[in-house]
Amino acid sequence: MKITGYRLINTTLDWGRPVGDVNGFIESGVTALPVVIVETDEGIEGIGMGMHDGIPQLFEAVEGEDPRATSALYDRMIARMFKIGHGGAVFGGIGALDSAFWDLKAKIAGEPLWRVLGGRDRFVPGYASGLDIALDSDGLESFYTSMRGRGFTAAKLKGGRDVRHDTERLLLVRDLLGAATDDPLLMLDANESWNLPQAIRYIGHLEQNVELAWIEEPLRRWDAQGLRRLRDSISPAIATGENLTGLEQYRQLFDEQAVDIVQSAAVWGITHSLRVSIAAHARDLPVSPIGMTSNPAVAHVATAMPNHLLTEVTTPQRPTGIHLDYEIADGGLVLGDEPGGGIVLDAALSDGTAEFVWGGEKGPHVRSSRAGLELGVRLGAPARGAE
Repeated sequence: MKITGYRLINTTLDWGRPVGDVNGFIESGVTALPVVIVETDEGIEGIGMGMHDGIPQLFEAVEGEDPRATSALYDRMIARMFKIGHGGAVFGGIGALDSAFWDLKAKIAGEPLWRVLGGRDRFVPGYASGLDIALDSDGLESFYTSMRGRGFTAAKLKGGRDVRHDTERLLLVRDLLGAATDDPLLMLDANESWNLPQAIRYIGHLEQNVELAWIEEPLRRWDAQGLRRLRDSISPAIATGENLTGLEQYRQLFDEQAVDIVQSAAVWGITHSLRVSIAAHARDLPVSPIGMTSNPAVAHVATAMPNHLLTEVTTPQRPTGIHLDYEIADGGLVLGDEPGGGIVLDAALSDGTAEFVWGGEKGPHVRSSRAGLELGVRLGAPARGAE
């Protein structure tokens, strides 16, 4: 079997609510979802999600190859971008193609991907994550009550601008989940918005009122020394890594012992997730995958991770024109038995159906000019939702 071509599609996901973080949010709650379809000479097609960036150049490294050689093809794509660099969105293009190759590999075997990867149990434990910076109290209650009904007893909230507001929201969700468990887990994601002194003060104030399991991305992703100093100063665990594009970028975090929970983003693909898991496992660190809506096939990887902790689950909504073979129940994902990564496209889904809108001036991918330049713990009301 040989790889012969590819097609690029954007479809949409309607979250049913505004979504974002401390860096901004998307009011409409409608985002685009890039899809890559890899074609073969035997007519079997592989489907991957990630990004479209760099794919024309990346495809030069894999055209005519056998898609089952997933590890070798991943390294060929990395090598192809040696001079240009594989960081950022290009790494998302690598992830999309890599996921399509794994999808093909499992389809050829006639097995669901979680079986091919060596998973024993189709269940992936998770936590609820609302991307909820723009939600008011009613919105928070609606989302997390719904997720509690699906068995979730752990939740991660977005915050980082106003410690009193964050405290109120965390306590609200704690009480909601407390109706289902005596020990709800709460996490806060600051999305790299603090500097070290501010983080220490902010977390200290939060801890006076609410117990946190982890603080996610409190400092910049590369600040290993700062993260280590913060780790030694607070009780919650430090979780980070979702924005690191390549295993080599984790080295400083590991060397400085600066991370407690290692994260990898689904948008970067399956081989990356596997390699991050093994590197973390060698250091007795748990792994928590991020963003399954960007590539639900990566949830299959979690079944084969010896150090999997919890996977982020953000929405029960499904993208337009895409069938995903899993259920959200019992506090996690229950994977199905369809061959491959469980992604099936409707025949009517056509090229260029949507513009990619995760970025943009007001989107959550635009860092504030004042981020990391404050010392206070009350920095003005959040963009929306303060009461």
